[in-house]
Amino acid sequence: MSTLVPLRDDLVPFLEPHLPRPLNKSKGLPFVTLTYAQSLDSMISAGKGKQTVISHLETKTMTHYLRSKHDGILVGAGTVVADDPGLNCRYKPEGDGVLSTPRPIVLDPRFRWNLTKESRVIKTATDGTGLAPWIIVNKGIRDQNREKVRMVESIGGKIIEIDNELSDNKQFQWSQVFTTLYSLGLGSIMVEGGATVINSLLEQPDLVDSVIITIGPVFLGNQGVQVSPNSTVALQNVSWWRGIQDSVLAGQLKK
Repeated sequence: MSTLVPLRDDLVPFLEPHLPRPLNKSKGLPFVTLTYAQSLDSMISAGKGKQTVISHLETKTMTHYLRSKHDGILVGAGTVVADDPGLNCRYKPEGDGVLSTPRPIVLDPRFRWNLTKESRVIKTATDGTGLAPWIIVNKGIRDQNREKVRMVESIGGKIIEIDNELSDNKQFQWSQVFTTLYSLGLGSIMVEGGATVINSLLEQPDLVDSVIITIGPVFLGNQGVQVSPNSTVALQNVSWWRGIQDSVLAGQLKK
């Protein structure tokens, strides 16, 4: 595991307006940040199931800094299957700063993630460098996956069943997901992917509070996995940051 490079000083004031802040608790929803890295041709990987490095080391540090500002990190099942991410936070403020430990959350309606003791998110929870994952599944799926359930719960994780209201039995209503997580004590969620999750949330301006996109100077080609929502989506209150290699866009979805 590589060591993070220092956080650029100018990233802190750039990101500040887009970080979680207290919301109207009567809504019962967390602050949601949608963030990901993409190529110049709007691809997040070179192909389905291919782990692809797009961003520079300094924006990798930015990602961990953002994680430190959130209560949970959410990804879809495709991301954990393809990338085997640790979903922990390795950013530690200088001086006596405390290392943040956001909760990993995997959206996996059919529980298709074949996690083992060697899965990185399990290892980080076991060695104390991260928290055990919460896995969101369809109602009734828990009883069909008892061995995986035992593994997750044995390290302090949780299987969260949601009664899926959609007829295709593949996706959840985002309002269900976020209200459930808020009720479990998570006031801010950082959503990192993959493409299905990103494309869906780009069309949810009432649920997504902040969008932060890292753009790397590379074209990945037409075999890549593309971020492209079904309908037109515009951003507002946009600001840009430019690094050694990458550019970062931050803003909000226009309602």
